[in-house]
Amino acid sequence: MDVVDTLRHRELMLDRELEADDRDRQLLTRLREIYTSQGIEVSDAVLEQGVRALREERFVYSGPAPGVGRSLALLYVTRARWGKWVGGTVAIFAIAALSFQFFIRGPELRAIAALPNDIEGAYQGVVVSTQDPAVLKNARTIHDNGESAVELRDYDTARSAVADLRSLGNLLQQTYELRVVSRPGVRSGVWRVPQGNPGARNYYLIVEAIGPNGAPLTLPIRSEETGRTELVQQWGLRVDQATYNKVAADKRDDGIIEQAVVGTKVRGEAEPEYSVATTGAAITKW
Repeated sequence: MDVVDTLRHRELMLDRELEADDRDRQLLTRLREIYTSQGIEVSDAVLEQGVRALREERFVYSGPAPGVGRSLALLYVTRARWGKWVGGTVAIFAIAALSFQFFIRGPELRAIAALPNDIEGAYQGVVVSTQDPAVLKNARTIHDNGESAVELRDYDTARSAVADLRSLGNLLQQTYELRVVSRPGVRSGVWRVPQGNPGARNYYLIVEAIGPNGAPLTLPIRSEETGRTELVQQWGLRVDQATYNKVAADKRDDGIIEQAVVGTKVRGEAEPEYSVATTGAAITKW
């Protein structure tokens, strides 16, 4: 092996054009000179074995054939180069997963677990705010639907039940006067021709809810025309024609509606008590 190594590293291989015997003789001569200059005695038999081994490439290293094992070995020996990138990527994903669990999924699961208590708490808020049988019956229906939704894992419906009960509880706590809007440049009433009956008219007074502090309130009002509930400060309250004409005459007299209050909402009631003939139906746009 030492002879072969010497032949390679000393670049003692001759040109391929030389005959094999001439090349071998020249290699033996060169090797003797090298080892003699180093004070090493090597027999011709050993030198001839080295030349044959070189010619047969007996000590030439041949890498392993491509395959899974070789690929895994290469990954292992080059881990210092790619390991930090892989480690950094893994760390990023781990941080993202923990952040999702801690900031998003965790609070969501806690909110879901709290839904039964939220439903019950919102329902009790209604119970202590009113003695109206109709309101309590409606609240109980919302409560039961919410609990059923939790059991069915319909969490959106359960959350809606909580929101509806809380909204009802807030409504019961409100107090206000329902007044016809009477300001310059603002309409105090409108009429509509219903789509299903072109020969008829529906009459509405434009009203607003004024709180104890004198400021208008924003309330959820369901439009009988669209079926949608909207948060508004003014809406059209449907009245009969006689009431509509009476208010119109009052305003034409001096531009001021003397009897502007058409209803009063007290704490514990869901709807105001009206002082005019009305169905309670409303519109939100005119």
